[in-house]
Amino acid sequence: MSENQNLLAEQRRALILDEVRRRGGVRVNELTRKLGVSDMTVRRDLDALARQGVLEKVHGGAVPVAEASTHEPGFEAKSGLELSAKEDIARAAAALVAPGTAIALSGGTTTYALAQRLLDVPDLTVVTNSVRVADVFHTAQRSAGRRPGAATVVLTGGVRTPSDSLVGPVADQAIAALHFDVLFLGVHGIAAGAGLSTPNLAEAETNRRLVRSARRVVVVADHTKWGTVGLSSFATLGQVDTLVTDAGMPAEARAEISEQLPRLIVAGEPEGGAEEL
Repeated sequence: MSENQNLLAEQRRALILDEVRRRGGVRVNELTRKLGVSDMTVRRDLDALARQGVLEKVHGGAVPVAEASTHEPGFEAKSGLELSAKEDIARAAAALVAPGTAIALSGGTTTYALAQRLLDVPDLTVVTNSVRVADVFHTAQRSAGRRPGAATVVLTGGVRTPSDSLVGPVADQAIAALHFDVLFLGVHGIAAGAGLSTPNLAEAETNRRLVRSARRVVVVADHTKWGTVGLSSFATLGQVDTLVTDAGMPAEARAEISEQLPRLIVAGEPEGGAEEL
């Protein structure tokens, strides 16, 4: 991390969390030097991150939280994390969307970022089980009026999870009757052995239905999701066509992913150029 006194609080906290996770813990004096901010600012940032439940404060610094496989963070808790990575991933994933196609967007903060980049893609049909994603399109249409080429949005219905996804029998039945060209799937965790996983059993079943109904599956996940395993697996890596991730993904992880997936796109890197599916 380079010193930058002008970093926004959310950017600074994302950098701190990444450093904590990468190194297994950091000290306050190390962060003050690397970020170029005061001791008091770092401590306030650590307090904010601790309240979100994403790290644990210890004497003189902070360490990662060892999350149980059943722990499911809420949408707000996740929305401030890895912001720049999510924006890079959303930009690269949006380049894969062709006008006039039927796509599905699962719940999650990365798919939420992607939805905001799809507002100007004409004639889309968007199936989603995410209240937040649906609201992106509906808010745009309310503010600008219904315009030619505006997306048709299908919200599945169902029971709401902490991450504002709709799951359960109602969602599952709605998805089972539909077929879409591309599914953009946000995940809680992705690992070589466990595949794609979530801490929510009902969400796992809904995600299975989404995968079955898609002609192509594109996972959008930042580097912190690699190696994370939730309670329930819902798809193998062999069922994924493309993974769009960020430049923070370690080289060894990239090599392992490339062996199992047809396509890996590292957002922000020229050689990871996207093409329409």
